[in-house]
Amino acid sequence: APAATDRREKLPADVSLGRSRRRRGGVNREAGKETAMAKDILGEAGLHFDELNKLRVLDPEVTQQTIELKEECKDFVDKIGQFQKIVGGLIELVDQLAKEAENEKMKAIGARNLLKSIAKQREAQQQQLQALIAEKKMQLERYRVEYEALCKVEAEQNEFIDQFIFQK
Repeated sequence: APAATDRREKLPADVSLGRSRRRRGGVNREAGKETAMAKDILGEAGLHFDELNKLRVLDPEVTQQTIELKEECKDFVDKIGQFQKIVGGLIELVDQLAKEAENEKMKAIGARNLLKSIAKQREAQQQQLQALIAEKKMQLERYRVEYEALCKVEAEQNEFIDQFIFQK
């Protein structure tokens, strides 16, 4: 604030601040020159006139740039909002796809486990059948040995009968 006070003190006392000074006899010819000089002095002090001749602290170009920057910022914020909506939608979509992928993964794991259990059941069944085959082979071997023994007994008995018949 002290710097602003110093700037204002530099202004001459008769500066009209943009208004023309009138003399008794008519318009001062130097009024335009004084107005330009006053604007220059005010400009040095950081004060400016806008298009409506209102005194402003900011230069009109800076004010215009500020307005443009404000509009650009608003557009940027709007675009960021749209971007956030799009990203939110994509995140929801990715989450949904992840859930579906997880469900399919669980189904695949279940199917794989089912196939493994079926394979184990078949293997167990195959082992049972092989054990049954081995048991039947042993039973067949016993029956064959028994058959051979019975055939031998039959042959002996037939021979005994034949000898008995021939002796009479």
